[in-house]
Amino acid sequence: MKNALRILAPAKINLFLRVIRKRPDGYHDLSSLMCTVGLYDVLTIAPGGSAIQVTCGHPQVPEDERNLAWRAADLFFSRSGVRSGVRISITKHIPVAAGLGGGSSDAAAVLLALNRLRGNPFPVPDLMALGRRLGADIPYLIYRKPALAAGIGDRLKPFDGLPRAPVVLVNPGIEVSTAWVYKNLNLRLTKQPKQLNYSSFGNEKFSFATGLHNDLEAVTLPRFPVIREVKAKLADLGARGTLMSGSGPTVFGIFADMRTAREAKGRLAGQGPWRVFLTHLLA
Repeated sequence: MKNALRILAPAKINLFLRVIRKRPDGYHDLSSLMCTVGLYDVLTIAPGGSAIQVTCGHPQVPEDERNLAWRAADLFFSRSGVRSGVRISITKHIPVAAGLGGGSSDAAAVLLALNRLRGNPFPVPDLMALGRRLGADIPYLIYRKPALAAGIGDRLKPFDGLPRAPVVLVNPGIEVSTAWVYKNLNLRLTKQPKQLNYSSFGNEKFSFATGLHNDLEAVTLPRFPVIREVKAKLADLGARGTLMSGSGPTVFGIFADMRTAREAKGRLAGQGPWRVFLTHLLA
């Protein structure tokens, strides 16, 4: 497309996720350590015309105002005061509804691209505030650096203690509703003394062996035993630590070296509906 901008939208994982409380607005206050990984959707953004057009070949991705990328463009034009058209083409590589923030990352990429194409009318903090209106993960996926996240995930503090470690992502091919997970979360069980607190990190080196934690596993593991199975297989294949990302169902394993991670990916690939990706932390 003429005058088009191609932009990558990375997946994200939560290395630590503690749910603090439910808020009056329906969101939850969180303490989280977030990081992007080298698995990307690819977006092509081309200004022109009089309407917002989204195309995507994935059967689970809508191409109208239900798509977060469409809504991001609409919000950008509304807040910038310059109404225009844009064509957004999305090539999906991040599994849909997988706890990896794919749709939110697509929306963040649209905001970043339109801002660049328009000469950066919004400073990054203002762009992140726009993203918050669309979804809790979008401010982080505009920021895109390892960060400690508080609030609904939108109050970010840089975290410099992560290596560029190899990661194997396993999506077991099931659907898990984020709304269902949070509805069934017993907050009284998420405050055990043995769990890490947000203040435990500072900017010290993070331990993949002992630091990984996700409160939401208390809901998903009993209901979806395949998630526990994936975690066990990754550990048996040499992962230093394993965890479900976000509300699931994708599980990741952090490895000490790429050779071991590549061997694990090869062993896990082809197991029924599982989708397996070899990548790394974008630290």
